Amino acid sequence: MIDLLKKTLLTGVGVAALTKEKIEELAKDFVEKGKISEKEGKAFVDDLIARSDESREAFQHQVEEKVQSVLTKMNLAKQSEVDALKVEVETLQKALNEKG
Repeated sequence: MIDLLKKTLLTGVGVAALTKEKIEELAKDFVEKGKISEKEGKAFVDDLIARSDESREAFQHQVEEKVQSVLTKMNLAKQSEVDALKVEVETLQKALNEKG
């Protein structure tokens, strides 16, 4: 029964979107209805929270990769490059002021 519940939630809801509170609420409801034991409920919560965290991290990593890919294609300057140019401009301005 517990495996069927996990599979249903993982495919139906999207585990990355599940919050700890929602998972605990769901497990409590199943325990109260007698569908699973308290021990199974605790294991259910722990497992889904771990899977939710993993899915969220994987999703975040994918988003970061896509954003970086888009920025690279747009050929935008990185902040470190802009900062380096600012330092170079300041250095050149000082050199010109000293000559002038």
